[in-house]
Amino acid sequence: MVRVLVLLSGGLDSRLACKLLQEQKNLEVEAIFFLLPFSGGCCADKFCVFKFCQKQGIKLNIIDCTKGKSFEEYMEMLRHPKFSRGTALNPCIDCHLFMLKKAKEFADKNKIKIIATGEVLNERPLSQNKKALLLIQEELRFPVLRPLSAKLLPETEYEKSGLIDRKKLLDIRGRQRKKQIELANKYKIDYPSPGGGCLLCEPGFCRKLKEILENKKLKYKDIKLLSIGRHFLESKIILGRNKGENLILEQQQGIKLIPIQPGPTALIKEENKHEKDKLIEKAKELMQRYSRHKIEEFRIKV
Repeated sequence: MVRVLVLLSGGLDSRLACKLLQEQKNLEVEAIFFLLPFSGGCCADKFCVFKFCQKQGIKLNIIDCTKGKSFEEYMEMLRHPKFSRGTALNPCIDCHLFMLKKAKEFADKNKIKIIATGEVLNERPLSQNKKALLLIQEELRFPVLRPLSAKLLPETEYEKSGLIDRKKLLDIRGRQRKKQIELANKYKIDYPSPGGGCLLCEPGFCRKLKEILENKKLKYKDIKLLSIGRHFLESKIILGRNKGENLILEQQQGIKLIPIQPGPTALIKEENKHEKDKLIEKAKELMQRYSRHKIEEFRIKV
């Protein structure tokens, strides 16, 4: 049996890539899932991916890029991408290269011969047009199999050597998902609705991220907080917008100003002790500005 490693995002396309390859003779399919700092929707749900793999008899490997060395490497790629960004901060080509190189390291370590993805030609304008796919291939210097669009792309070494039967691969292109849905019905597989994708494509989120991106001490927990509350002074002060956000902020590390009267909780992420008093006074001013009631008393929680 020849082992093949499929980059599984959790979406429909990568699930179909797994199923197509399972139909080939003498192939043992494994999946590798990347938990990325800015993923959303199905791409952030490792439990959904695990459930799919368990049901299909596929071994799942998870690379957690939200901590440790992998997080630092990902953030460095984001700060200094080699190739173009999209409309916001999304370095799609560099991100694909990052994951594929990590997948190759894993494959080599575990003696896996084939690497495959669920990418569809022209489904995404920046990273899945033919020029981008060929550029990625050139940068990698190892073959990547894309079963859903293989017949529209140059033949890989896997196909030339007979490891993969090219006749059983597909020629899907474009953003229409009619063919994919037909295949999902054929294979009787569940899949999540598309949506809630990469946060790096969202302008509002990226405006806040830009202010703190160059901070080398940035942690994943700081990134998660960018989706919560109102941010001031490069996210040194965060105000809750509702009761739920107030409760979340109260559980974070840092100085919390909690009003006795109804109003927003303030989280102060103090890195410089000399700024502490100024930040507290500024937080009180902002809390009053965004409160419907006059705030006269505060509880400080550290």
